[in-house]
Amino acid sequence: MSVVLFFIDGLGIGSRGIANPFDGLANSAPLAVFKNEAPSMLDGLDGVVVPTDACLGIEGRPQSASGQTTILTGVNAPALLGYHKQGFPNRALLEIIREHSLFLKLKNAGVAPITFANAYTKRFFADRPRWVSATTAAVEAAGLTFRTVDDLRNGRAVFQDFTNRILIEWGEDVPLRTAHEAAEVLAAIANQSEFTLYEYFITDKIGHAQDMEAARAVLQNLALLIRQMLAHVDLARTSVILTSDHGNIEDLSSHNHTLNEVPTMVWGANRDSIASRIKSLADITPAIVESLTEKATASG
Repeated sequence: MSVVLFFIDGLGIGSRGIANPFDGLANSAPLAVFKNEAPSMLDGLDGVVVPTDACLGIEGRPQSASGQTTILTGVNAPALLGYHKQGFPNRALLEIIREHSLFLKLKNAGVAPITFANAYTKRFFADRPRWVSATTAAVEAAGLTFRTVDDLRNGRAVFQDFTNRILIEWGEDVPLRTAHEAAEVLAAIANQSEFTLYEYFITDKIGHAQDMEAARAVLQNLALLIRQMLAHVDLARTSVILTSDHGNIEDLSSHNHTLNEVPTMVWGANRDSIASRIKSLADITPAIVESLTEKATASG
């Protein structure tokens, strides 16, 4: 048994209409989920979608730092803070991550290998930014190794821009990748790990920019990546979970995050059992830990 967590920043369940780049967009499955349209089975992909609460009982628009902390720890971070924290985790959120990191929970439970599939550049390590993402903090809390651009060149990592266009613009000597090629690499990583996380956040940037043309292009390519990854992962033994921290790109009428629920999608092994456990972002980590530790207990 293994689990893949595919995190997409800023993906909510929106209404149909001209502000939603999914509406009328061909080849956007499995990502196109709309309000009031009974999202149950994902057409042709043998998956389930669960509308998931990203507000977590706190007024205001959900934000990245507190939402991602919640996803990666199982702790309702906005409730503890009393507000939604944007951007990067502050000291209070970092303390939550250090104690409750999903990676740390899995490591302590004996789950291995555990992989964060995203590639980091040498510049990150040489000139570490003052503020780091919840994911970076969660990986560090477990003392795990980050994958690098060298790993990417050797087919052992995928950049947050899976096409590598951004890396090439930065002057890195890496090949341009198609969605299909990136999916094969991501699937190979997943097939060799008990837990794999991949995160993608260009969707949130495009949502803030309110760029319809870019949104449609990115969503089609992202949907292709997911379809191809599912085709190359061993779904008989692997659960693939896709989720987000808050809405954004599904409503380009505003540059702000939305109050919409986010889609949690589950494919593969234990699909229905995992989906039944998830109501809010705080349920993602417990569902993953329980799924993987239940497997270990059963085999023991």
